[in-house]
Amino acid sequence: MKKLSFIALATAITFSTFSCKDKAAEVKKEVKEIKEEVKKEVEKVAGFSKALTYDKYSYKVEATNSGSLNKLHIQPSGLESNVPMDMEIDGSVTGAEVGDLDGDGFPEILVFVNSAGSGSYGSVICYSPNKGKSLSLAYFPETASIKKISKGYMGHDEFAVVEGVLSQRFPIYKDGDSNANPTGKTRQVTYRLVNGENSKKFVLKGVTEY
Repeated sequence: MKKLSFIALATAITFSTFSCKDKAAEVKKEVKEIKEEVKKEVEKVAGFSKALTYDKYSYKVEATNSGSLNKLHIQPSGLESNVPMDMEIDGSVTGAEVGDLDGDGFPEILVFVNSAGSGSYGSVICYSPNKGKSLSLAYFPETASIKKISKGYMGHDEFAVVEGVLSQRFPIYKDGDSNANPTGKTRQVTYRLVNGENSKKFVLKGVTEY
């Protein structure tokens, strides 16, 4: 009788051990799933997502914005060929706008990017429809390469589309200014989109300071 009781006790302990192991594995699995869900939510918050519409055309712009190098995804809709545009960008997306910048009836999609670091140098990624067929990349020059506007430039750009024109604004730095403390005026630059030799491009339209 005592022998049977011992066997029964050993069996109970064995089942209890397996039960604890199963429970621990289940808890571990649940924790892993929760961590993955939290990671996805964090990525959503940290990333950039915006849908833009112009007449019958629309664009969905998404960027990871999770480091110095990020992935940019643009999904067009309404074109004859709605092939998405995917590229790796140096910096984070700060905004996106849509507008018909060359007046041909088909809207461009513009994505504004700021580089990593204290300078936050701005750039523009622009895709233009080929008469509503598909998207092609338009050329936007680096600010530092344009002699007329590069003096005193140290980043911190802001971009916007205003009445069919691309507008850029940034502080002017004087000699000796730190990157965090510009003491000059603000420079406002406008660009127009024109047909280039191989693709569309932005050219300087006007410059004002205030």
